[in-house]
Amino acid sequence: MTDIVILVTLIILGLFVCKYFIDTYNRLVMLNFNTDKAFANIDVILMQRADEIANLVKILNKHIEYEKSTLEKLTQLRVSCQSTKDQAEKVPLHNEMTSLIGNVLAVAENYPELKSSDSFLSLQNRVSKLEDIISDRREFFNESINLFNIGIHQFPDLFLAKMMNYQAKSLLIVSEQEKQYDGI
Repeated sequence: MTDIVILVTLIILGLFVCKYFIDTYNRLVMLNFNTDKAFANIDVILMQRADEIANLVKILNKHIEYEKSTLEKLTQLRVSCQSTKDQAEKVPLHNEMTSLIGNVLAVAENYPELKSSDSFLSLQNRVSKLEDIISDRREFFNESINLFNIGIHQFPDLFLAKMMNYQAKSLLIVSEQEKQYDGI
């Protein structure tokens, strides 16, 4: 009789362990897919912003001579963002691009002839609207990333996350220039 009780107890315990692993696996997969979905929602707008950079560089090249290296770096980042498909590579590129755009637009404020240019003002307005949309979507994206990163670092879930080769993902950050610059 005691052998049957021990066997039943072991079977029930085994079922609970299996259920735990299945639930944890499914939760980690769901969190991972949510980060991909959140990035897909923001990536479209980030790419639209990257497309506007070419126009921004053209306009600024006519007015800002000493900032050529910054404009070249912005152009390189734009090309890199458009050529890579990997979210883990894109997020740091977009973070750097956000910082540089803030710098460029802040410097542009020092050029009265640039500030009076209709094409620059139109482009600045377009970039500003895109930044507002990015800001709204960044909150959802960063929340998804945060939940994923917590999920893969919680004990004992981290063991299953390691077996699944899940790595922490980067947040889209708000640069100091973006926090200080009111034009975006």
